[in-house]
Amino acid sequence: MIPLVAAFALALQMPQLPQLPPIRRAPQITYLDRSGQVLGVRGGRYGPPVDIARLPAYVPAAFVAIEDRRFYEHAGFDPVGIARAIVADVSQGRAAEGASTITQQLARNLFLTDNRTLQRKATELVYAVELEQKFTKPQILGLYLSRVYFGSGAYGLEAAARRYYGRPAARLTLMQAATLAGVVQSPTYFDPADHPRHAAARARLVLDAMVETGRITPLQRARALARPPRVLSQPLSEASQYFIDWIDPQVRRLAGPALAGDVVVQTTLDLPMQDVAAADARRIVAAHARQDVQEAALVALDGAGAVRAMVGGVDYGSSQFNRAVDAHRQAGSSWKPFVYLAAMEAGQTPQTQVVDEPVTIDGWSPKDYEPNFLGQITLQQALAQSINTVAARLADQVGRPVVAADARRLGIVTPINTEPAMALGTSLVTPLEMGEAYDAFANGGDRVGAYGIEAIRTGAGRLVWRHVAAPPVPVIENPPLSELDQMMRAVVASGTGVGARIPGYDIAGKTGTASDYRDAWFCGFSGDFATVVWMGRDDDRPMAGVVGGGAPAELWRDFMRVALRRVRAGPIPPGRPAPPPPPVIAPAAPPTPPPVIAPAAPPTPPPPMIVPPAPSPAL
Repeated sequence: MIPLVAAFALALQMPQLPQLPPIRRAPQITYLDRSGQVLGVRGGRYGPPVDIARLPAYVPAAFVAIEDRRFYEHAGFDPVGIARAIVADVSQGRAAEGASTITQQLARNLFLTDNRTLQRKATELVYAVELEQKFTKPQILGLYLSRVYFGSGAYGLEAAARRYYGRPAARLTLMQAATLAGVVQSPTYFDPADHPRHAAARARLVLDAMVETGRITPLQRARALARPPRVLSQPLSEASQYFIDWIDPQVRRLAGPALAGDVVVQTTLDLPMQDVAAADARRIVAAHARQDVQEAALVALDGAGAVRAMVGGVDYGSSQFNRAVDAHRQAGSSWKPFVYLAAMEAGQTPQTQVVDEPVTIDGWSPKDYEPNFLGQITLQQALAQSINTVAARLADQVGRPVVAADARRLGIVTPINTEPAMALGTSLVTPLEMGEAYDAFANGGDRVGAYGIEAIRTGAGRLVWRHVAAPPVPVIENPPLSELDQMMRAVVASGTGVGARIPGYDIAGKTGTASDYRDAWFCGFSGDFATVVWMGRDDDRPMAGVVGGGAPAELWRDFMRVALRRVRAGPIPPGRPAPPPPPVIAPAAPPTPPPVIAPAAPPTPPPPMIVPPAPSPAL
């Protein structure tokens, strides 16, 4: 017996028709960039039902024309289509496997498996009829378009539109819609990215079917065929997945019970800026592959700590390890600003005279990149030329524990060694924490904590959580900050960082190269915007002479040329003046004791009364 007919007969003979199960869908977390563009989706495989009313009419029409022409006429299964399939199968001498309607396909996707048994097919027919009784045609089509697989990991029309064309489904062109409608029959064979010729041939069949069913005109078909769509080799948002990996655990903690349903996360990421960073990283790493450069990381923060771009590696598909957050590498000379900050805070200035000469500290003698010593120079020249002897002696003079405390105050959280070589950046740090520290140089001296989440809302739009900026915490005062910024401007203007110069912008920064060329950095900033770049290898093997002023500065410069325009960066702000010392108040004089008043003398008694003598008697 022909399987389709047998399944239909079995469905009619069921003593008790199965009840339609509840439609279940695991919740999703949708991540948006700062302007509302989709970065990615985590959680459940399927999105919410597609709203057919918000699509151009030719989008649903393409799927109906190629998958189920009588979709709007049948009640779940198509007797005409079944009869047509039976005739075709009898004439060709093979068993029917097709003739499934869109509603039947939906029933299978929602409730059943792909096992090709009569029982499953019969149940599918029953469920299809019940779906038609419970939902409208647009609702059924919307559910179908949210569940069907389009290849390359894209489930649902919305995911497919973004995967292959980098746009929402509501903005698909006719040719793009026809191509996606053609994928459904075989998501592997007709994958537009992997098999463009197969996909194009199938799309032509879809357009022909749309003309036959009166959905489009022959002129519209001709115009569509004349403009073949450009298919993305990889999703535009792929490079953003490192950033999503970083914030996803935070979102799950902050969202709490709201994760019982869909949530939407507004992030700090700037997708155009992110795409530029990722593309530049791939291009420059490839250009320096002969120097054994294999990987790169980049973190860009605004003055408040919002992460605008994060590159965790050159290819997320081949390695999900986020080097921007989790790679602990030697900082090299990009550490030296912490040494010089301690010196400025101890009262030295950019013009303080020092000597570049051999020095030995506790049996250790640092070497400069250049073999010759410069003799007497200023501290500003020493930082600009990244003189190791001066930095080592300076850290020894101000105290290496003081340098470590300054670095911690600015945001370095990983362990810091206080051996003599610490001045040259032997401590292991991540690009993210270096970005936080350098952000304090960029924003006028305030400590920042990098963050990537602006708000979390439910799928219905209810606010669950919002980032609230903390009051600024000054960690660098003036004049030390302004003096240090001046010195780091000289690094870019005339020192080891000239490769990072961008005309028209106030730029400062510091190069860094670890021992044996295992790590290379450029950490720099303009007004209220800091970016850190690292390059190296995951196996920690040396590169071939790559220094911070080379490939890392090149990547930093090319990215910042775009980023600084997008953030409209201004000059580097001066730090706040140090608060005046509290007034010295002299202690109050002790109170004047009251005058001692002698007790009053007793009153003088009146003189005694003198009685005159009695007259002598007469003789």
